[in-house]
Amino acid sequence: MRTPPWRSVALVVLGVAALVGIGGVASGLWSVLWGGQTAAIQGLAEEVPWDQAIVVPSLAPRPTPTPAPAAAPTFDLAQHSTSDPGSPWVIVNKQHPVTPDHVPPDLVDVDGARVRAAVEPDLRAMVEAARGQGARLVVRSGYRSHAEQADARAAIEARRGFAHAERYSARPGYSEHQTGLAVDIDSGSDPSCNLQTCFTRTPEGAWLAEHAWEHGFVVRYTEQNTGVTGYAPEGWHLRWVGRELTAHLHQNGIGSLEEAFGVSGGAEYVAG
Repeated sequence: MRTPPWRSVALVVLGVAALVGIGGVASGLWSVLWGGQTAAIQGLAEEVPWDQAIVVPSLAPRPTPTPAPAAAPTFDLAQHSTSDPGSPWVIVNKQHPVTPDHVPPDLVDVDGARVRAAVEPDLRAMVEAARGQGARLVVRSGYRSHAEQADARAAIEARRGFAHAERYSARPGYSEHQTGLAVDIDSGSDPSCNLQTCFTRTPEGAWLAEHAWEHGFVVRYTEQNTGVTGYAPEGWHLRWVGRELTAHLHQNGIGSLEEAFGVSGGAEYVAG
């Protein structure tokens, strides 16, 4: 029996359709493998963009370690001795005397007063700086020998009595003046306040209280440190220790050399 013509045509159409379907799948696979990021397999699944079909895991960046802060440099308080009378940081008070025969070997003259050579540049610079700001500092005295201190102390006792002398004048052998590192300053604008408590209210006294440290000097005896130093306030009595140490004292609010170095002081003499 002969096959009807339409059946032959139908078989050819079905064969072509099958080939087209298989070709579509192959074409889709080829596009996925070699095509762009938007290629997708047609005939097997819905279209899915390539970057959504395969997710590449991402790694979190490693945190950068924070470096430890550098330690702040500490001021070396052991640079100089506090007991050697030749040291710029020697502490002389009622507990720590100087031997009677001590004489600094490098005394120089500054406006009629003797001081150690290391003191001279800062003393002259301080007087000049004060003059430029309207304060007339007059250098009254500097180094005193053991014998000269004995005479000064005796004169004060005779004039004001023993109790007053104990508060304002060192006994011989216990005076900073013997080191050549201490000076007494007069007021050029109000001489009536020289060596008097009103000195602190003069332009010179006020200037020294604010600026002496900038030139390496400390106002040695103040109202705040009387209990430590053993002396009544003397705004005119300066002690040179150098600009490095005075900057340290100023920045840290340290009111006396005794407190800075942990050295004993007070109103009682070691000898009684």
